Amino acid sequence: MITVTEATAAAEPLKRLSDAGVSIWLDDLSRKRIASGNLAELVAAKHVVGVTTNPSIFQAAIGSGEGYEEQLADLAARGVTVDEAVRMMTTADVRDAADILRPVHEATHGRDGRVSIEVDPRLAHRTRATVAEAKQLAWLVDRPNVMIKIPATDAGLPAITEVIGRGISVNVTLIFSLERYRQVMDAYLAGLEKANAAGLDLSTIHSVASFFVSRVDSEIDKRLTKLGTDEALGLKGRAALANARLAYEAYEEVFAGERWLALARAGANEQRPLWASTGVKDPAYKDTLYVDELVAPGTVNTMPEATLDATADHGDIRGDAVTGSYMQARADLDAVERLGISYDEVVKQLENEGVAKFETAWVDLLEAVATSLRNKGVDGE
Repeated sequence: MITVTEATAAAEPLKRLSDAGVSIWLDDLSRKRIASGNLAELVAAKHVVGVTTNPSIFQAAIGSGEGYEEQLADLAARGVTVDEAVRMMTTADVRDAADILRPVHEATHGRDGRVSIEVDPRLAHRTRATVAEAKQLAWLVDRPNVMIKIPATDAGLPAITEVIGRGISVNVTLIFSLERYRQVMDAYLAGLEKANAAGLDLSTIHSVASFFVSRVDSEIDKRLTKLGTDEALGLKGRAALANARLAYEAYEEVFAGERWLALARAGANEQRPLWASTGVKDPAYKDTLYVDELVAPGTVNTMPEATLDATADHGDIRGDAVTGSYMQARADLDAVERLGISYDEVVKQLENEGVAKFETAWVDLLEAVATSLRNKGVDGE
């Protein structure tokens, strides 16, 4: 158990991050983390005010089977389908996590204390099915602090508008490009306008836009390394930060415009930028790079536990590291483009790979649960 003194010392950089206007969310969830009290401990000691999940996270948690044995046995005895079993387990975890974070939700008037759960990634290119799944998940979890994650695909954009228009809070995921991010903000505003026209209370609707960071460097750095020139190598590790900083510039523009101000007067909440994929993948870079360098007011940074611990231990939080950096950010991306590396090609590739990765993780999870259900069924006979 973490002592009060140890917690205060360890979390000092996290406190500075929180004081700078960044909401710290944990990018992980498992039944063991909930049952052991670890999640509640992170909320109390490390300024964690939200949780994000994705198919890969659930595949790792449920695929291990730890903590799910009794529920799996009950589900097997009932003869449920594999898809139903997975949804019963994932929504149970999200419901319990939401209950742990409920005091944060109430203290921040709904801004934080959020737990996100993703629609079936196999529906990423089907608008109507995504909307139906989002409604079902909101009903199953049945907590005011749940956020439904919808991918920012072409089919996902109208789904975002429809779901927001029904008063359901949304975490838009898998955003890689600046153009797509602007489309996401537009979809959110359209959803708020739809909700307003339907007479819904806009103050109860919240959203974040998950802009992925480290994967941009992984792909562009690979291409820069292949070029191998001094100029190319000198640009490594700069594209992801530049991309995220320009996303924040776009956020500032949109949420200062007349369209937004009209909604704000009706009680609407801004859709906050969320920095996702913040675990550093290149060991040559500081492990808190995508935390230290993306501090900006009104943002969310969702971190795997290793990044959270690293930030608590040696994060270099110096205040706002984004505002005013736009000229250099634009110059960095322009320099990459001049070397023949197509920004549009990279971000499209990353979006496709992101959807495919989550779909693969979901299928793997279904297969693992199917095996467990068969074994539990045999054991119980």
